[in-house]
This record gives sequence, C-alpha cells and structure tokens, in this order.
Amino acid sequence: MCGRYAASRRPEDLAGLFRVEGWEPSEALAPDWNVAPTKEVLAVLERPLKDADDRRPVRQLRRLRWGLVPSFARNPEGAARMINARAETVHEKPSFRRPFRSRRCILPADGYYEWVTGTEERELEVKGRKKRPRKQPYFVTPADGSVFAMAGLYEFWRDPTLPDDHPRSWWVTCSVITTEAETGPLGVAPAEGPRSLSDIHPRMPLMLTEDRWDAWLDPSRTDPDELRGLLAPPPTGLMRAYPVGTAVSNVRNNGPELVEELAAPEVGTLF
Repeated sequence: MCGRYAASRRPEDLAGLFRVEGWEPSEALAPDWNVAPTKEVLAVLERPLKDADDRRPVRQLRRLRWGLVPSFARNPEGAARMINARAETVHEKPSFRRPFRSRRCILPADGYYEWVTGTEERELEVKGRKKRPRKQPYFVTPADGSVFAMAGLYEFWRDPTLPDDHPRSWWVTCSVITTEAETGPLGVAPAEGPRSLSDIHPRMPLMLTEDRWDAWLDPSRTDPDELRGLLAPPPTGLMRAYPVGTAVSNVRNNGPELVEELAAPEVGTLF
C-alpha cells in the first residue's frame, strides 16, 4: 500500500522533468517529507486549461487532495479510505473505473514509507497484549536518486452544500495505484534488514518508468485493456530501502531529517 510518502522537489524542477507546458505559482506547494492522506499534493496531468478557448489537453502541474472522492459520492467523508487503488481491479471498481479511463495522473515523490513490526513487539501482540506494537519505518526510493513517479488517478466532486461561485464548491482528489511488491532483490539493500520490497510489505505504489509517462497521461487513450498494459510492474532492482527514525510515524513531524538513513533499525525487526 501507500499510506505516507515524501515529496520535496521544487515545482519548477518537476515542471522541467515532466515537460509541463505551464503552471501557476499558486499551484505550488512547499516541500513535504511526511505526506499523509487528505493533504494537498502536486500531480502531473493533462487536460484543457481553465477558461481557455483552446480545448487541447495541456500538461499541467496541479494541486490535488490525496484521498479520492468519487463523483457520485454524497459527501467526502470516505476520502481517507480511498488513498489507494489496486492495479489488479482499478478498471472495474465503480469508484475508479471512470477516472482510470480518462483522468490519470502522476504523483511525483522522493519515495514512500512503510513500517515493519519488530520481533519482540510481534511476540507481545501474539500473546494478546493490548499495547500497540512498535514498528520500524523504512524509506523506499529509487536507487539512482531519480523521481519516484507514482501512477495515480484523479476525480472531480461537486459539493452540493455550496453555491456555484464558491471557491471550494469543487474538490479535485486523487488516489495512488498500488501493485504487488517486488520479490526480487533490491537495487541497494540495507546492511541488515529486508532483501526485497515484499519483505517489508506485500504491496507497493506502482512506479511508472519514463517511457510510460506520455501514454499514461494521454487522456485520449481510453481503452481499458490498452491502459492495463501500462500497469505492468517496472523492472526489478531499481529501488533501495533503508531504516529511518520513528519520528516519521507522527504526522505532525516534518523535515528532511525524516528521510535520513539510520545505521541500524531503532526497532528490532523480523529479518
């Protein structure tokens, strides 16, 4: 799954990397090393510009809210539960099948966080102790330092409680598409700990390699079978994972220190 990630790259750098044709400074967001559900995030997408006579799709950098609200939803209360869409079923689930056909995006990240329960904590849990087990967070990021381009979907939702001219009458929300975690060896593995991404968690965000960006963002591609072909996992060995401090577990903490590599896990793990 993807429940937290880091996104610290400058908007102007993302615009150049993804060949964005235009973006408004008002769409910019400050670096965020602890992106949590319901936060605003930056996304790359293609659609006509607002209020433009030319209806040609334009590649843009836009602010979206993480946690998809389906267009048919009565209210946005379930957004926090819609942060992920499974690659295996995204084409058929009612909440995702329409945006999958025409409203796809890329969510740029430095990497994502995942937590592993420590051995001692797991034993306490098995014995029925009520104390919440401590978990060791790992940061997963491209081994070569490139951007982690997560496949995403976005959707529009009209708030029926607000008038048409209200600035918040429309919500634009998104989900991260996830896939089965890689079982092959990591490109760079920690000295001690997981040897593959599947050792950390059975799911992972679907990373799109650069050769798929144009096809994924193209709103004229609407055939579900063709689009599903773009959801194939990337080659193995592109990622690295390393332990980070447990401070990231608190969503109120934020800063570059959250992605600093630890020499050894703070919490004993199952490896």
